[in-house]
Amino acid sequence: MIRSLSGNQHTVVTGVCLLSESRELVFSGVTKVWFAELTDEEIDYYLRIWEPYDKAGSYGAQDWIGHCKITRIEGTFQNVMGLPVDLVYAALMEF
Repeated sequence: MIRSLSGNQHTVVTGVCLLSESRELVFSGVTKVWFAELTDEEIDYYLRIWEPYDKAGSYGAQDWIGHCKITRIEGTFQNVMGLPVDLVYAALMEF
């Protein structure tokens, strides 16, 4: 999976639903992420040291690979980490 991200752009989408007895609001966070090329040695290092096996997208944007190999992000960084907290907060303030 990480090899397929290497040198490419992908899109992270997270669905959110806010629900009360009288209202429902459904929306999604959408973020485009670009990766630099990764060598086989860098992929091996990342898998061995950072053990990203519990990550839905196979990487943690907040760890080594994010700091060193993500070259560009369009959208909310929190969405890439798992929950667009900034978008949820803004929606809750209007909810």
